[in-house]
Amino acid sequence: MGYRRWKFWKLDKHMHEALSLNRLLKELNQVFEDFPDPRTGSNTQYEMSDAGKAAFSVFFTQCASFLEHQEEMQRLKGRSNAQTLFGMKNIPSDSHIRSMLDGVPPSRVGSIYRLVFERLEAGGILDGLRSYAKSLLIAMDGTEYFSSSAIYCANCSHRERSNGKTNYYHSALTPVIVQSGNEHVISLEPEFITPQDGHEKQDCEIEAGKRWLRTHGKYYARRNATLLGDDLYSCQPFCLAVQEAGLHFILVCKPDSHLHLYESVAFLETQGLLGKFQKRVWNGKYGEIYTYRYANQLPVRAGSDALLVNWVELIVTHEESGEVLYKNAFITDFEILETTVEAIARDGRARWKVENENNNILKTKGYHLEHNFGHGEFLSSLLLSLNLLAFLFHTVMDLVDEKYHLLRQALRKRRKFFQHLETLLEYLLFDSWDALFSFMCRGLELDTS
Repeated sequence: MGYRRWKFWKLDKHMHEALSLNRLLKELNQVFEDFPDPRTGSNTQYEMSDAGKAAFSVFFTQCASFLEHQEEMQRLKGRSNAQTLFGMKNIPSDSHIRSMLDGVPPSRVGSIYRLVFERLEAGGILDGLRSYAKSLLIAMDGTEYFSSSAIYCANCSHRERSNGKTNYYHSALTPVIVQSGNEHVISLEPEFITPQDGHEKQDCEIEAGKRWLRTHGKYYARRNATLLGDDLYSCQPFCLAVQEAGLHFILVCKPDSHLHLYESVAFLETQGLLGKFQKRVWNGKYGEIYTYRYANQLPVRAGSDALLVNWVELIVTHEESGEVLYKNAFITDFEILETTVEAIARDGRARWKVENENNNILKTKGYHLEHNFGHGEFLSSLLLSLNLLAFLFHTVMDLVDEKYHLLRQALRKRRKFFQHLETLLEYLLFDSWDALFSFMCRGLELDTS
């Protein structure tokens, strides 16, 4: 089966409008309107929705000084892009934004992830992202988005360094829909790794993963989803939690953390009972030999109550030199046959996309994921959620907004596109996003007819 590369989708008028930037911003702004406001008396110069819009605008434009520029434009022109493009009535200061948003839990914006997912589903776009067994692959991984030995809050996790100092940090799970051969990912609801009420032990990635499954697992299970994860997740308690949610799984499985399972593999090998499959693949420069070993119904751990899983190993070697180019193994609940082993291993390998095409982009391509945007009750996690939503909106626009798609193709590098955007928004006033993108397309002589 061939897999669809990222492309511009021509949707019918109704679905195109439903996924348009104007519509998505309108939906998000309605969420901002419902933000809880604990303020009383006359301390209400700015509306809560303005604080939400202001914070999101900085992430969406990838411009830390966006609001400062818009305040100056407001002074000179009487209007600003903060008003025309993001719907702000007034522009709060940075300190106002932080203090106003600190009491807003990130769950208040969670509905937007689900809304975008369902519209991508209704538009048929998600069907183009399905993989083996027509499944949607959800890659899960934890990432830190703040770290310091001096700055911390009550919601920080901590670890002791070898030098005796304490390191404080924030981290979260950032699940995304991925597909082998597809350079983009679709962001889903994050789960934050924070101290939990009533728990003496520090929160961890696995426990956060279980919470995500309890909250969202059954919903995505109804969409025939498969969870991908690294070796940390391939333990019996987490696999059982995945199955209880109704999801499939393909998880990295390393020998040093699965001694009992690999003893079973070694025994089957000596008995000639281990499945094997090999093929040659031309990568455009030289031949590669793909060697698969696989077995079904192996215990994931020692003990009579061990969960039985299916196991596959892939080793890729250089055809001429014999150099090992890739080696990894996975456990899964999918039955592994000679006719399915390639597809299952391929999908397992797609797990790395949550790191390379999600977390790393968010850290190095203008989203500044690891920057300290704020601490407090909920501020850090809410701002991360808004940052992820900005990334999600950009992805959707690349899918369905022809002008945005053409601009991203023409300017190639993500950072270059946002540098152009930043400059234009600093000096020129635009009545709409379409007017802005049309202006950019004309300047670059791009055909939008």
